[in-house]
Amino acid sequence: MQEILPGSIESAIGHALDLPLHRRMPWMEARMYIDMYELEDDMSPPLLHLAKIHFNKVQSIHQKELKHAGSWWRRLDLGKTINFSRDRLMECFFYVVGIVHHPDYGFCREKLTQVGMLIATIDDVYDVYGSLEELELFTQIIDRWDIKGIVELPYYMKICFSALNDTINGVTNHLYLDDRLEAIPYIKRVWADLFKTFLVEAKWHKKGYIPTLKEYLSNASISISGHVILFHAYILLKCKISKETLQQLQDFPNIIRLPSLIFRLCNDLATSSAEQERGDVATSVQCYMKETGASEEEARLYISILINDAWNDLNREYSACSKPLFPQRFIDASINLARMANFMYQHGDGFSAPSHQIKGSIKSLLLNSISNNLYERDMQ
Repeated sequence: MQEILPGSIESAIGHALDLPLHRRMPWMEARMYIDMYELEDDMSPPLLHLAKIHFNKVQSIHQKELKHAGSWWRRLDLGKTINFSRDRLMECFFYVVGIVHHPDYGFCREKLTQVGMLIATIDDVYDVYGSLEELELFTQIIDRWDIKGIVELPYYMKICFSALNDTINGVTNHLYLDDRLEAIPYIKRVWADLFKTFLVEAKWHKKGYIPTLKEYLSNASISISGHVILFHAYILLKCKISKETLQQLQDFPNIIRLPSLIFRLCNDLATSSAEQERGDVATSVQCYMKETGASEEEARLYISILINDAWNDLNREYSACSKPLFPQRFIDASINLARMANFMYQHGDGFSAPSHQIKGSIKSLLLNSISNNLYERDMQ
């Protein structure tokens, strides 16, 4: 190909062969295609001009939101109290933009970024810092959502609980009173379920226990936090709220389960060795190796097959439903969660240890505007 094709076509083909378009982050693809389209012989200057204007305007909206998110994170000041935790606000916001990029959904991005940062911080509490006794007490108090009970917690856990409670209130304050009263117990329940899975993994690690792959995935598909993120996204995207719908969401339907599974498996492939050094529980790779006696290379191949199977199931779930249970904007967000997992973890851990490639993508999508210097004659 390199010898017979123009550079732009060669690049487009290589990009397509690397990962199917359906698994790619739509807004990132839009940004990349603008550069590719500009090199095409039959490029339309007016169309390109409008595309660049559109992208830059949306980017400016995202930049204002990122600045606002930074102010929130600094005010919260969790980084000083919990200085062992990952401080990845930029990566978190980038991930959220990948899930929901439309300019009309700024409030959704703002709150999902807060949710994501709290998940990462509290995950580190379970993985890295907390004693088993502290973690068990914290999980019990979260399960009861016992505001008064936080006096029993160490200071750093009190701060986490307070920040979490304030964030949930911020998510629900935009709802009508009846919707708020219906939604809050379900939101608290998905958080409590998440922390229970964190506790299971903390116990596995401290005991040196390596579960079977099936046992691991039943827990890890929830501990990856896709359920919590998408539950909040449903509310923040202003989808219709009812007890029936909230219960369906809480029951981990396929439109949440499959993206969460893809999220987990992609994360495991990218972070397996690093997380073992960091002190985390065995991942799907190690679980499969211990259960079957496979080599690491064979285990990684098997996990890749599971990711493909999950994508096939997700595609069938999406295409076979003539009357979907959930609004299209929520379904799109769910699929975009899986797409972002592919993107962030395709070449290493793009969240905890972003590569030069991920940093470049973040800059091109969120920081660097597109030059739009087209001459008058090009616009004729």
